[in-house]
Amino acid sequence: MSWQSDNHKVSFTGLLKMHSSKQDLVNYYVGIDVGTASVRAALVDQFGTVVAHADQPIQIWEPQPDYYEQSSDDIWAACCTVTKKIVCGIDAERIRGLGFDATCSLVVVDKQFRPLAVNYEGEHTRNIILWMDHRAASQVARINGTQHSVLSYVGGTMSVEMQPPKLLWIKENLRKSCWEKAGYFFDLPDFLSWKATGVTARELGVCFCLAPPCSSLWNCEWGDPITLILFAHHSLQRLTPGNQILSPGTSVGNGLTPEAAKDLGLPCGIAVAASLIDAHAGGLGIIGGDVKGHNLPCENQPITSRLALICGTSSCHMGISETPIYVPGVWGPYYSAMVPGFWLNEGGQSATGKLIEHVVQGHVAFPELQAKAAASAQSIYTYLNSHLDLIKKSLPVGFLTVDLHVWPDFHGNRSPLADLTLKGMVVGLTLSQGLDDLALIYLATIQAIALGTRHILETMQAAGHRINTLFLCGGLRKNPLFVQMHADITGKPIVLSQEVESVLVGAAILGACASGDFASIQEAMERMGKIGKVVQPNHKHKRFYDKKYEVFLKLVEHQREYNAIMQGI
Repeated sequence: MSWQSDNHKVSFTGLLKMHSSKQDLVNYYVGIDVGTASVRAALVDQFGTVVAHADQPIQIWEPQPDYYEQSSDDIWAACCTVTKKIVCGIDAERIRGLGFDATCSLVVVDKQFRPLAVNYEGEHTRNIILWMDHRAASQVARINGTQHSVLSYVGGTMSVEMQPPKLLWIKENLRKSCWEKAGYFFDLPDFLSWKATGVTARELGVCFCLAPPCSSLWNCEWGDPITLILFAHHSLQRLTPGNQILSPGTSVGNGLTPEAAKDLGLPCGIAVAASLIDAHAGGLGIIGGDVKGHNLPCENQPITSRLALICGTSSCHMGISETPIYVPGVWGPYYSAMVPGFWLNEGGQSATGKLIEHVVQGHVAFPELQAKAAASAQSIYTYLNSHLDLIKKSLPVGFLTVDLHVWPDFHGNRSPLADLTLKGMVVGLTLSQGLDDLALIYLATIQAIALGTRHILETMQAAGHRINTLFLCGGLRKNPLFVQMHADITGKPIVLSQEVESVLVGAAILGACASGDFASIQEAMERMGKIGKVVQPNHKHKRFYDKKYEVFLKLVEHQREYNAIMQGI
């Protein structure tokens, strides 16, 4: 290669590898991943093997529609619980580094680092605005209305899920109770690094997502309208105190503080890495693996021929390039935000795993599905996949949706249309309410998500990316139907990592780099990011999915026509 969950679960797959002698002890690294609904931790060895992992749910508050809040105290407590579980019985001297990743959520604390309420109720426990919160719709519309040149760094349109509109919402709605009392605005990954080290440094990639108009913010060009709106009252200092911005995997401060070491059950002073956004950690954990012998088009090609696809509650599509590429509706280009020395473009879908769950659990036949899945000792999705195989008869399973089509933007479109106002659509409904109907709408939803990935991929290709292989990780990679549909609909091979928990491996890679055991992120990626299964597209189905894609694009065209008609009401 050229460099041009069950709740409260803990499992162990081996605790020590020995080579030619007893002296060849293995080093370990701890990776902690704070997702939308749970915190997970893994103990990963220097070969990229997850030898222990644990997870624990975290609380989400939804005080009103499109408002989602969390607690930094609750998240840190969960981090401590899962970390203590995975290192129990491990020789502390073999644990060399710690890396965090987390969702791109906004944490607010006062000048004494105490939680500060981000809600009208004044509940200080709820001091995080979750990434998927859409309360700042009017604020982001005004920011985008400036048509400022720095918006080119976010595909031309800023997302409501980014931090600037959320900060502006706080200033305009909680000025006295939050804005004026705030001491620090953290992105969640940076908050975790601070909790571990006491250092308020920020990671480079997080800074881009915290406040993407970097040319204005970091050079302090106070005359432009976005900066004036957002960063009056010296809030830039609250965002980047000391202006210390670190590259991914850089060691922070003097390592783990005594207090944090006690909380986490780890040795005091071990290296703590500058954190990453969770999707970026997933990219690190999979995109750099050695693919020799797998007969893939990306073999002996630059790493820029690969796209990392992280699929969980939402999905993120990460492509890197040697020179900046500006892609309409896709975030970036961000220099060194994921892989040092490369420019990152990040597409995304705001609801994927959450959308599948919403569609399945909201169907009238869901109780029947639950009962039958439980009786067969299967997950509901394994059962649905088997049920589709039963009803497909002589057809390929994907062809069952020939007259059923879904537009998947139930939570707006992040990429490539960057349109918060878009809604979900289903075309082809009947009066059926049985299990067959549930299985079909489940299949059509998965296909719609894959068609959305194709839409993002084609937009990136048109702008200049040359991608020929997809590297997929996250919770949805465990669903073979989801993976195969992405291969068939994009027409590209899908590479799955050897380790299911690629995001945790990515977090551990950060810790490994901070420890100094690897010379670079690239070396650690290649050594620790192992390749597992490869799923090839079925090219015989290309014509069918080309037609589905035509319908897919027509759906949004018609929705915009309907919206235009209704604007005069």
